[in-house]
Parts: sequence; structure tokens; C-alpha cells
Amino acid sequence: MQFGPSTSLDYFASLVADDAAFPLTEAALALAQDEFPDLDIQGVLAEIDALAERLKRRLPADCTPVHRLRMLNRYFFRELGFAGNVNDYYDPYNSCLNIVLQSRRGIPISLAVLYIELAQQVGLPARGVSFPGHFLVKLRMPEGEVIIDPFSGLSLSREELEERLVPYKRQQGLTGDYDIPLGLFLQSASPRDVIARMLRNLKEIHRTHEDWPRLVAVLERLVILLPQALDELRDRGLAYAEMGRRDEAIADLADYVQRARQASDRLAMAERLESLRGSTPRLH
Repeated sequence: MQFGPSTSLDYFASLVADDAAFPLTEAALALAQDEFPDLDIQGVLAEIDALAERLKRRLPADCTPVHRLRMLNRYFFRELGFAGNVNDYYDPYNSCLNIVLQSRRGIPISLAVLYIELAQQVGLPARGVSFPGHFLVKLRMPEGEVIIDPFSGLSLSREELEERLVPYKRQQGLTGDYDIPLGLFLQSASPRDVIARMLRNLKEIHRTHEDWPRLVAVLERLVILLPQALDELRDRGLAYAEMGRRDEAIADLADYVQRARQASDRLAMAERLESLRGSTPRLH
């Protein structure tokens, strides 16, 4: 199935419209259409289903959840060879599930999406965790919660998780009386949150490289995904301005100034808007 630029955004919008029926893997795969407009999404989903089916056939009918998890980990990390792309971590292709599926290399969140899909297809309740700095997967097992690092394939203990949090807590001032318990960092991420984090990873890469067309493509999806996130609307307007797309920049920044009444940068954005219009700023 082939999509034009506007059609691919319409398709993405239809996927993310309803939180009650949000197809995480398909929505994550749809992000790759910005790089691969001719991507056969249903074909790639069928490949993933075939991987899951191969594992299902090996599971005994009376397979316990713990044994099921062991077999999934052996299959995903050892047999299929999925692992973190340590050599080129910031390659945007690490966020393209079709490429991750081919290369068996990705970043934590793209590996997690594939792992979660296979886990759910073999009856394991896996969810993503937006852990600071490194996306994780958690599974609720009869014996308790298991946390998997999809980048390394390792199961993480409570002590290891606490240790990983130390730099983040120190940076955020979350020490002493302001400390936050580990459990709050291990809450399940909704599918919408997962896709937002994937897009924001790409946003940061493209902004760092000043790749304005790719940045705009990512921001168009973020505005669809998070219509109330006015900072994404603002950033799209600024990226349009960098590309010389003056009319679109004016439309976005005008919308931002109108809606973001309490924003600390409202005056600065009003000034930027009026410089694009070629007049002096007005606030009401």
C-alpha cells in the first residue's frame, strides 16, 4: 500500500485517534513512512506475526508464564539476535521498525515495541516503562514484576534500577526530603506516551542536525498525536520559519500566542511572529 505525504498523516491520525483501540506496533511502524513512503506496513506486520507464530508453536500447552518468559527472552535476544545499536545509537533509522526488524539493531524504545508485541502474542502481559534516559519493559508475573532492559536483554533488580536513577535524581534535585520512590518511575507508559517518546527522540536528532524538513515531518505527527501540547505547535512554527515556509510559520505561531496565555515565552513568540509578519508585536 502506497501513501502520499498527506495520506500517510491521515493514516497516522486514524491510528492514534482512540486510546481504547490504539495499535502500538502499527503506529510505531507508521513513523517510518517519513523515511520510506512506499513502506508496506501490513507486510511488515505480517513478518512480525510470523516471528510470533514461530515462537507460539514451540510453547507447550501447559507452559507456565515463567517458562514462557524464558523462552521469549532466549528467542528474541539470542536466536533472533535483537540488541542495542551501540555503534550508531543516534541513527534515526533506529526508530524505523522495518529497519530494526531487518538489522536486529535498535534503541531501547524501538526494541521494546517489538518485544512487547511478541510478548503479548504469546500471552505475556508486557508494557513499556518510560524510565528516565532508557526505555524499559515490565511484565507482571505470578511471582512479581519483572523489568527487562530491551537494549541488553537483561532482567534488572530493584537495586540496579535504583542505581540507574541516582544521576537523574541528583540532576533533578530529587534527594533527601524530595526523594521519589522507585515505583513511580516504573508506571506503565500508554501507547500514546510510547509514540510521543519515539517522536521526541527523532525530534531531538533532527533539531541537533538542523534537518528542518525531517524535523517538520516529526512535528506534524506530534501535533496530531498530542493536540494539546502547544510546545509542539510552537516548535513546528519555528521549524517552518527555518525552512522559509512563512505562511505556515505565521499560522502556527499565531495559534500558539493565542492559546498559550500563561507560557513564559509568549512575548518572545509574539515578537517572532510579528517579525515574520513585518510589523511590531501586539499582545491582547
